[in-house]
Amino acid sequence: MNVVPLSTTVADRRRWFALVVVCLAQLMIVLDTTIVNVALPSIQRDLHFTQGSLTWVINAFLIAFGSFLLLAGRLGDLIGRRRVFLTGVVVFTVASALCGLAPSEGVLIAARFIQGVGAALSASVILAIVVTEFPLPSDRAKAMSAYVFVAVAGGSLGLLAGGALTQTLSWHWIFFVNLPIGVATFALGRALIPDDRGTGLADGVDWLGSLLVTVSLMTAVYAIVQATSHGWASTQVLGFGAVAVALMATFLTVESRIANPIMPLRILRLRGLVGSSAVRGFLVTGMYSTFFLGTLYLEHVLHYSALRTGLAFLPWTVTVGILSLGVTARLIARFGAMGVLLVGLATMIAGLGLLATAGVHTAFFPTIFFAYFAIGLGAGSSFTPLLTIAMADVPAQDAGLGSGIVNLSQQVAGALGLAVLGTVATNRSKALEAHGQSLASSLLGGYHLAFTVGAASIAVGIVTTLVVLRPHQRRAAARAAANSPPLRLRDGEFEPQLEHQAA
Repeated sequence: MNVVPLSTTVADRRRWFALVVVCLAQLMIVLDTTIVNVALPSIQRDLHFTQGSLTWVINAFLIAFGSFLLLAGRLGDLIGRRRVFLTGVVVFTVASALCGLAPSEGVLIAARFIQGVGAALSASVILAIVVTEFPLPSDRAKAMSAYVFVAVAGGSLGLLAGGALTQTLSWHWIFFVNLPIGVATFALGRALIPDDRGTGLADGVDWLGSLLVTVSLMTAVYAIVQATSHGWASTQVLGFGAVAVALMATFLTVESRIANPIMPLRILRLRGLVGSSAVRGFLVTGMYSTFFLGTLYLEHVLHYSALRTGLAFLPWTVTVGILSLGVTARLIARFGAMGVLLVGLATMIAGLGLLATAGVHTAFFPTIFFAYFAIGLGAGSSFTPLLTIAMADVPAQDAGLGSGIVNLSQQVAGALGLAVLGTVATNRSKALEAHGQSLASSLLGGYHLAFTVGAASIAVGIVTTLVVLRPHQRRAAARAAANSPPLRLRDGEFEPQLEHQAA
C-alpha cells in the first residue's frame, strides 16, 4: 500500500487554499469593473458629475489597469510574485476606502485611478502563481477553470451586487464591500502563497523600458476610451493613438538593445501565448457587446430595474459556474483544448445571434434566457483552453510577464470593444431616429447591429484559431509524442517508463 507523506498532503492542501486566495483578489477586481456601472446615476446625482465627466469614473480605472499590467507582471518575475500580489491587494483595498469616502468628483476619479494600479499589480501575477503552483496538467486545468469562473462570471455578479447595494444602501457600499474581502485576502495570502524571491535585481532594472511601455499603454487606452465621446477620426483619438504607437516602437527598439530588458522580446516568439491572446481579444470584444450593451438593452428598452438586470444574467453566471466545477477540465482532457475552444466560440456566436433577434417586447424566456445561457456556455468553454494554450510554453522565469500579456490582451480588447461597439450602436440608433423611428426602436436597432458585429468579431477569432493556433498545437503534440518515454503496464494502467528504470 502506498502511503502519501504528510508533508505532501499539507503542501497540496495549501496550494488549493492559495488558489482560493488569488481568486478572491480576482473577484474583487472583476466585480469592480462592473459593479460601478449600475451605480453611476446615483454617483452623478450625489457628487454633481456632468455627463461627460461621469465616464471618467470608469475610464480612470481602465486606463490605470491596462497601463501597468506588463510592468507589474515583469516585476513579479524579478522581485517575487507574492510580494507584488500582496502590494496590489493593499493598494486596491486602500483605494476602495478612498472611493467610498470621496466627497467630490476629483477625489473619486483619482481614487479610481489608484484602484486600477492596485488591480494591475494583483491581476498581473495571478496566472503566474496558478501556473507555478499547479505544474501537473490535470490540476492546472482544474485551477484554470476556477480562475475562469471568477474572471468571466464575476462581471455579471457585479451587476447583481451593484444593483442590490445601490438600491438597499447607497453607492458608497459598492466600494466599502471590498474592505473586508481585501483584508482577508491579504492575511490569507501572506500565510498561504509561497514566498518566491524572483530572479532578482542584480542586473539592474530597465527603468527606461518600464516608463516607455507604461506611458505607451496609458496613451493607447486613453485614445480608445476617448473614441466613444469624440469619434474615431477626432484629433484626440488620432493624436494620442499616434503618440502611443511611437512610444511602443521606441520601447521595442530599446528592449532589443539592452541586456536586461523589462520585456525580453523572446516572449513574443511564443506562438501559443501571442496567438491565444489575439483570439482572446476577438472573444472579449464580442463578449463586451453582450455585457454592456446587453445591460443597456434590458434597462432602456425592456425597462428592467438595476436588480432585475443583474438577475437576468444568472443563466450566464450559473452556466460558467457549473463548467468551472471540473466540466471544462474533463472536456479538455478528453477532446483537447482546441476542440473545446472551437465549440465554445461557435456557441457564443449562436448566443449573440439570438440577442440580435430580441425585440421591444421580447419576454425573458426563452429568447433572452437561452441567449445568455449560450454565451455563458461558450465563455466557460473558451477561456480555460485559451489560458491553457497561452501559458503552456511560457518559461517559469517569464510566467509573470506571460500572465501580464494575457491580462493585457483582455483589458485592451475590452476597452477597444466597448468603444467600437458603443460607437456602432450609437451611430446606428441616431440614424434610425433621424428617419422617424421611435426611441426604443432606434436603440434596439443600434444594439442589434452591435451584437452582430460582436458575433463577427468572435468569428474572426475562430479563423485565427484555425490558422494560427491549430498548427501550433499539432506541432507541440508531435514534439511531446516524440520526446515522451515508452509506456509500461502497472496496476492495470500505463505509466511512463524512464530509461534508467528496469522494465
